Amino acid sequence: MSLLDTKPWLWIALLLALFVALTACARTPRSDEGSSSGTDAEAANSAPLAASEAPAPIDREALKARLTPMQWKVTQESGTERAYTGEYWNNHADGIYVDIVDGTPLFSSKDKFDSGCGWPSFTQPLAESPLVETSDLTHGMVRTEVRSKRADSHLGHVFDDGPKPTGLRYCINSASLRFVPVANLEKEGLGRFLPLFGQQPGAVPNVSAAKTAPTTETAVLAGGCFWGMEDLLRKIPGVLETDCGYTGGHLDNPKYDDTHDSKSGHAEAVRIVFDPAKVSYDELLTWFFKIHDPTTLNRQGNDRGTQYRSTIFYASDAQKAAALKAIAAAELKWKKRVVTTLEPAAKWWPAEDYHQDYLVKNPRGYTCHYIRDL
Repeated sequence: MSLLDTKPWLWIALLLALFVALTACARTPRSDEGSSSGTDAEAANSAPLAASEAPAPIDREALKARLTPMQWKVTQESGTERAYTGEYWNNHADGIYVDIVDGTPLFSSKDKFDSGCGWPSFTQPLAESPLVETSDLTHGMVRTEVRSKRADSHLGHVFDDGPKPTGLRYCINSASLRFVPVANLEKEGLGRFLPLFGQQPGAVPNVSAAKTAPTTETAVLAGGCFWGMEDLLRKIPGVLETDCGYTGGHLDNPKYDDTHDSKSGHAEAVRIVFDPAKVSYDELLTWFFKIHDPTTLNRQGNDRGTQYRSTIFYASDAQKAAALKAIAAAELKWKKRVVTTLEPAAKWWPAEDYHQDYLVKNPRGYTCHYIRDL
C-alpha cells in the first residue's frame, strides 16, 4: 500500500504549504508590510532610508478623498489603468512628471518617448529621484515593479526593451503622475529643473516676446488615409497634438461612409498642433512630402477617391506662401509631376473615435505610408 493511500492528509498538508509559499513569493511587498529577501539589487533599493528620505506618514483617509478612484487603485493597490486611457500617454509637452501622492519629481519629458504601448514611457527617472524596484510575479509573469521611494506609490514596471542610451523602458501609469509644464516649474518650487529646458531659474521672462511669439501653430494636411499620416506626423519632434478628421467638403458633420466614393467632397486629413520654436511650418511640409506620394492623383497606395487627395489646407497668407514654396521644392525631388493642391482651411470635422491614433491602438493595422529618403 502506498504512502498516498495510508496518509492522504500528509499530501494535502504538503500541497497547502507549497501553495502558501508560492503565494508569498509572488506578492509584491509594500513598505508598511516589512521587507523580504530578494536579489542584491532589490536589497540595495530596499535599504533603510535616511531620515530626510523616509516616507512621511500618510493620512490614508485624506489621501483617498483627494485622489481619484483610479489614482488610488494604481498608487495604493498596485493597479493598472487600461492602455491608451491615461492622461499622459500621448502628452508631448515639456515639463516634469511628479508623484501624484506627494509631489516628488520623478521623470522629465526629455526622457519620454513613444513606445507604442499605450502608457507613458521613459528611458530613465530623474537622477535625484531613484526608484524602488521589486520583483513582481503576479499574473503568471516575471516583471520588475517600480515604486516611488518617499511615498511608496506604485508607478508601473521597467523593461529592458527601451531605446538608447539606457536600453530601458519605464512603463508608468498616468494615474500615478501629475505633470508640471515648464512655465509652472519655478512657481511650484521646481525651478532647479529649468536648465533641462534651456532656461535658468529666476530669469526675467521677455514679456514683449511672449506676447508676440505664438506658442503653438496648427497645420492641416491631407495625403491619403489619415491613419498612416497621423502615425508618422505625431512622431516629429515639436508636434504636440494630432487628430484625424474630414475637411474641404460640402456636407455638414460628415461620417466615414459619407466621404467614400467622393460623395461629400471631404478629404481625410490630419490636424497638427505644433511648437514653432521646435519645428517650423516649412519643416512640417518637408516631412509631408516625404511620408506620402504627391504624384498620384486622388490616390495613395490602394486607396482611391478624392477623399485621398494630396492637399495642403492653408490658414494664412504665410502658410499659403510656404506651401507654394514646398510644392516647388518637391517638384525637384519627385520624378513625376506633383499633383498636390492648395485649399483654404475650411470647417474641421473630427473623425470618429476609432480612427484617432488608430495605428497606435492597432500596431499591425493597414498603412501605405512610410518615410522616404528624399
